[in-house]
Amino acid sequence: MAGSLIKIDEEIVSSAVASVDLGGSNWDSSYDVYVVHITNVRAVTDETNLMLRVLKSSSADTTANYDEAIVDIKAYGAFGEHYTTNQTSVNMEASGNASTDSINGTLHLFNFNNASEYSFATVELTTHTWFDNLRGQAGGFVHTVASASNGVQFYISSGNISAGTFSLYGLKK
Repeated sequence: MAGSLIKIDEEIVSSAVASVDLGGSNWDSSYDVYVVHITNVRAVTDETNLMLRVLKSSSADTTANYDEAIVDIKAYGAFGEHYTTNQTSVNMEASGNASTDSINGTLHLFNFNNASEYSFATVELTTHTWFDNLRGQAGGFVHTVASASNGVQFYISSGNISAGTFSLYGLKK
């Protein structure tokens, strides 16, 4: 298994940015499955959400073609779930701006190079929230457009990303 993940792109945020694109002009279409790792992601503004869009020809697709289903595993209350259809982005997780707030996780991207299928992903996230609690999420999303994708874009629902590492890997067969 050693050497199975081949790094394609990485963005390290140390000062506020509006968004982070992984892939795009750095996309390597020779893989069937891609892995995205995000670590220590924080927002400039409390009580905001980390959002995701799929890149089509290196531009974020803002059409209402995102469906998601997520299970929330909360240390502070009952488990929950949320699911949406026909949204303009995927709502990844709540974020905050304190040094203890962070979002960490892994996404597995499928069908991104297939022009006749939907792109989709599995999502596993852990978060130390702005209200000082722990939470995990597991689920996935589908971009319901049958065309090739060449990456993902992360942004914050209100404000900017203040910190984090975003890495894209190809999964070698």
